[in-house]
Amino acid sequence: MASPEPPIRGAYGEIITDGKSQKYCDQVKSEVEEKTGKEYTEYVAKQYRIEPAGGRNFLIKVHVGGDNYLHMIVYEPPPYVGGCYTLKRVQEKKKDDPLEPF
Repeated sequence: MASPEPPIRGAYGEIITDGKSQKYCDQVKSEVEEKTGKEYTEYVAKQYRIEPAGGRNFLIKVHVGGDNYLHMIVYEPPPYVGGCYTLKRVQEKKKDDPLEPF
């Protein structure tokens, strides 16, 4: 299977479904629960898109039970800077909502 084309700086690339974004979601779960005011027992990354931006922004679709999903943007700083993943934004969505920047 060919790798998706790398995204252009400042633009989100193609949707990826390889499950690698779960680690980013796990690192910001407490921030997500605080911002949404909910606790999630089901919290599974389903797909994501990457935007290079002096680091990387991950736009991630997360299944949180039933037909309920979250779309979140998680920032990963560049390796030479170090630091933690940061939740930039989160929105409550449904299964069929497209994964688009917000």
